[in-house]
Amino acid sequence: MVDAAKTRMTAQEFFELPETNTPTELIDGELIQMPSPVPNHQSVVVRSILVLTPLTTAIGGTLFVAPLDVYFDEDNVPQPDVIWVAPDSKCAIGDKRLIGPPDLIVEVFSPGTHRTDKRKKFRLYQKYGVREYWMIDPVELYIEVWQHNGERFDLIDVFEVGDTFASPVLNGQSIEVKAIFGN
Repeated sequence: MVDAAKTRMTAQEFFELPETNTPTELIDGELIQMPSPVPNHQSVVVRSILVLTPLTTAIGGTLFVAPLDVYFDEDNVPQPDVIWVAPDSKCAIGDKRLIGPPDLIVEVFSPGTHRTDKRKKFRLYQKYGVREYWMIDPVELYIEVWQHNGERFDLIDVFEVGDTFASPVLNGQSIEVKAIFGN
């Protein structure tokens, strides 16, 4: 696997880059450009949106899909795969980007992103108080669900095909894991 191209910069410099659909993030002051996601990744992202749409519609807020910048600070502007901003969120929906912690972030692992999603992005989302974080492995077919307790993330559990879980941030609504994996 070829490493993603990396360059150091600030959020201001990042925002001055030309618009692109190439996955591009600023994590810990490093510009990270990745190849396009693989088809399996995109299928899981689409199914996640299809599962989340009726759940989030029932309680309000806004659902987004990458690429969309989330500004946390001058060193961190990720583009999560799926983002939900609750009606009463601390996250502001700006003209060009989201500012502050969304209420739900879903990251689907791609070849080469697993480590960043589980470590760097986990710490970043935890630090800024993202209320719920799902890490989805489309190869091993599991979803790790983490909930922020006000100080740090607590693992709710790891769910596999055949499991159903209640999302605290979505008012306890149930998610069938198989619906996200299409099995």
